[in-house]
Amino acid sequence: MVVGLDPYFKLIPDVVKKKPIISHKPSLEYAARVILEFNMQVIDLIAPHVGIVKPQIAFYELYGWWGIWTYAETIKYAKHKGLIVIGDVKRGDVPSTAEAYAEAHIGEVRIDDIVETAFATDAITVNPYLGTDSLLPFIQTAKKYNKGIFVLVKTSNPLSGEFQDLMCGETKLHEIIAQKTHEWGKDLVGKEGYSSVGAVVGATYSQEIEILRKIMPSAFFLAPGYGAQGATANDLKYCFNPDGLGAIINASRSILYAYNNPPWKEKYGVKAWKEATIEAVIKMNEEIRETMRCS
Repeated sequence: MVVGLDPYFKLIPDVVKKKPIISHKPSLEYAARVILEFNMQVIDLIAPHVGIVKPQIAFYELYGWWGIWTYAETIKYAKHKGLIVIGDVKRGDVPSTAEAYAEAHIGEVRIDDIVETAFATDAITVNPYLGTDSLLPFIQTAKKYNKGIFVLVKTSNPLSGEFQDLMCGETKLHEIIAQKTHEWGKDLVGKEGYSSVGAVVGATYSQEIEILRKIMPSAFFLAPGYGAQGATANDLKYCFNPDGLGAIINASRSILYAYNNPPWKEKYGVKAWKEATIEAVIKMNEEIRETMRCS
């Protein structure tokens, strides 16, 4: 499973905000430092139970360059703890710009004779709307540095079908994107039979998932929507291949802020936020494993 690191400042427990190492003067720096401290504590809690985290960059950009510093530091800390990091950046642009995005997030940047790594994520999400030439820099960079990308195919938001379900002849647009994703990734299939070009497929659309799994048998599915967005464990079964593999299930708010949910909210409240987080992760893992056994 994947835990999405989507830090809502107002939901971060006050006990984190009051740590002595954090300046209490309200500012972008203060917010960024609170978020980093929260992320580090969350990572410490979940590292024994999950293998991947997915920071959503918008929640960091919100706080300007201090937020970007927190994003980078969060990646460093997660990797120090042995976790894989997927940067949820949803990038996509004309080829020259896409190349810069790719090198920033999953590649390297050369400064005269010095080579640096900007963010060092293991994979990122990308937007295919601009066409194949906008994704080739990401694919080529992923291949060069042994990284991965996840193409937005069928997203979990309620109105995704407004465009993604449009009929192009007799085929839905998201199915065409799935076919292209399979083509983009067919030369990057590893020894276990899966490609480094994966797909974002919302767990909230179980019927579509069954079709997409057949179109993209070698793609890892990054499946958001479990938990706060309403997808259940039963909705996940079609994400997996017959071998019980091929899907990475994401949850964010339902894990990070589990203390706001029953029974924790009524019984213990924010004081037990760490216990609630651990319990939520363990419960989700158990549900996913049961789904994998039944798929």
